Amino acid sequence: MLGVVILAQALTLAVSGPTSSPEYLPLRVADAEGYFAKEGLAVTLKTTRAEPGAAEALAQGQADLAATSLDAILRFGPRSPRQAPRIVLGLTAAPPVALVVADSQKDVVRSLEDLPGTRVGVTVPGGSEQAWFAWLLGRAGLSAAKVSLMSRGDRGLPHAIEAGEVHAALVREPAASRLLSSGQAHLLVDLRTPAAVGRALGTTTLNAAVFMRSDRTVRDRDLGAFSRAVLAAERHIATATPQTLSERLPATITAPADDFDTRLESCRALYLADGAVTLEQVRETLTLIRAHLPLPASTRIPTPEELLKAGPRRGVTPPAAAR
Repeated sequence: MLGVVILAQALTLAVSGPTSSPEYLPLRVADAEGYFAKEGLAVTLKTTRAEPGAAEALAQGQADLAATSLDAILRFGPRSPRQAPRIVLGLTAAPPVALVVADSQKDVVRSLEDLPGTRVGVTVPGGSEQAWFAWLLGRAGLSAAKVSLMSRGDRGLPHAIEAGEVHAALVREPAASRLLSSGQAHLLVDLRTPAAVGRALGTTTLNAAVFMRSDRTVRDRDLGAFSRAVLAAERHIATATPQTLSERLPATITAPADDFDTRLESCRALYLADGAVTLEQVRETLTLIRAHLPLPASTRIPTPEELLKAGPRRGVTPPAAAR
């Protein structure tokens, strides 16, 4: 009797690095837990150094899908209208940062209105979180030009807060939680979850997502399978213990153990519900990007309708791996 061999659909996914980035943890969990394979997909994860690298990989045809930020796709992704990016699945609403005030400066900075004339720490100049920060200031009627941004790197930023070198800072996890829990800093604005973004901005936005090219579309059934696997991973992240996840994830993601514990806790409510993205979310984010991020002169910004033309989660049913 002849057997039937069913080949898994092969997809290459460019994932923004570093591997510790919480925005893209569901993709790594879906791979490590075998959720992609259960959906009949053979997904190869290609880690890039940062978000621009994943966008460039999609533009150069080196990947079928790219997990990166919307601003990176617009700045470094496909250029021609024929190759225009399409959103496959939403991941996060904003860069997962907290705007915190150093304990030594809590009497100086009590609200956003107190920030003009102060020093605000960031990890690197030009990071996407600075666009959200500028938008926050703008919504409060303040000018970002009146705030001195000081780059201190991931490791140097907590020290700058503790030493009082900056009045406030945009801090990522796990450093944000550690500073807040220890009393060395106080929360001013939280952007670490979709719910927090809604409270801070009065609207919702889109930061990290999975994209494909309009001229190299992935089949609907494979998009559905891909989305089911990622959503199953998000459900697993929401409930699994650090030890359970660490048993399958590479050490490059989970080490050191104490750091991973804190990062995992911050991820439990990080992701957009069901990976859904609305026209309003995209519209608001495009407004933010146009206003506060430099775009190449040749960039043609797709409309929200064009970006969502793929239909996030088309054909998706409840996550098979989580049933």
